[in-house]
Amino acid sequence: MKKRTIAALFSSHALVLTVGFGAGIYALPILTAPDAPSSEQVLSVDSQQRFSTEFTRDLKDSDALHWGEGKVTIGDEFITLNGNLSPGPDFKVYLAKEFVETEADFIRLKSTMVQVADVKTFDNFLVPITTEVNVADYNTIIIWCESFNQFITAAQYQSI
Repeated sequence: MKKRTIAALFSSHALVLTVGFGAGIYALPILTAPDAPSSEQVLSVDSQQRFSTEFTRDLKDSDALHWGEGKVTIGDEFITLNGNLSPGPDFKVYLAKEFVETEADFIRLKSTMVQVADVKTFDNFLVPITTEVNVADYNTIIIWCESFNQFITAAQYQSI
């Protein structure tokens, strides 16, 4: 075979392998996610919550693959989302004392934040809060992808 043909075959196979690997990384969390809580389950906890806010898609570092939207409620025992998150691996919920909407701001302020819980579902979530966390000490909820240091979404729920 000619060198040009070998190079073309190698390039095309490498491209397919790369696309397949990327699709697998994206799809795996969707395939392995536990069942999400129903809207009714989330709403039953909402009435006991202290704060509410909204995730929106229009933040600086949110994009077509990294976003969240829906109603978020924050209480002393649970944080809920009645909405959707873009699928991805290793999502974490953080509370911060300052609103952030970029990866750079998150990384700069991470040492002042508290990590609350893992997010395992992408349609609605209901995550517990430990008794050591006082949600009134913070004003912003952030969803962050630890594996890829990727900002997903954030929302301010009170003024401090």
